[in-house]
Amino acid sequence: MITSMHNKAVKEVVALLGKKRERERQGLFVVEGGKMFGEAPAEWISRVYLAQSAEKEMYAQYGDKLSGLPCEIVADEVFAKMSDTVTPQGILCLVRQRRYHIEETLRDADEKRMLFIILEDIQDPGNLGTIFRTAEAAGVDCVIMSSRTADIYNPKTIRSTMGAVYRVPFLYTEDISSVIEMLRERGTTVYAAHLGAHNFYDAYDYQKSTAFLIGNEANGLRDETAGCADALIGIPMEGKVESLNAAVASSILLYEAYRQRRNG
Repeated sequence: MITSMHNKAVKEVVALLGKKRERERQGLFVVEGGKMFGEAPAEWISRVYLAQSAEKEMYAQYGDKLSGLPCEIVADEVFAKMSDTVTPQGILCLVRQRRYHIEETLRDADEKRMLFIILEDIQDPGNLGTIFRTAEAAGVDCVIMSSRTADIYNPKTIRSTMGAVYRVPFLYTEDISSVIEMLRERGTTVYAAHLGAHNFYDAYDYQKSTAFLIGNEANGLRDETAGCADALIGIPMEGKVESLNAAVASSILLYEAYRQRRNG
């Protein structure tokens, strides 16, 4: 049992929670809570840590899965230091990062109605995680992010995805314009959510391969990025509201595409 705050494993978990560079170096990220552990593919899990007071409960719920994984018991006060949450749930694990490639994603593009969401410089981890959760629910094939978008493996982002991070392919790109062009060459129509749009989003047909572009929370899309789109689309708003939260705007657009495809 781990009882020391200075244990190497404790320091490793704390570093992975706090430093993107360390997560990238080790190719690992931290997952907390029974639900997120239960949904994690077993082959992705590197190691599991259980709080001493939660050991019996966790083995009662997840015994079959835990029995096949490296697992260590941790004194409660030490586990609290390893946790990123105010109220630790008694279980956390280290999970191997996934690497997706645009070529993989587009392999079936000629035969399937694809749905993409492309995020430029989204900064808030909660927004990003919520977009992932909505993306899974709406049937998105891939989330594409600029390199300046928040880290998907940030612990706040991971919690906000509610498990979608395990199931929705995603990738980061240094050159978002070239990825957009690649999608368009494969027959995907690209729509940019933009305050300067002349038409609202419900004026378009999203039943063919479609990608939505969503920009930074404060500044929206860069002009050069918006210029890559086939059309600019707006979301009607009443009152004095100037714009919607990025996750909310994403949800509206993705669910319009989902609605059309369900009914089409």
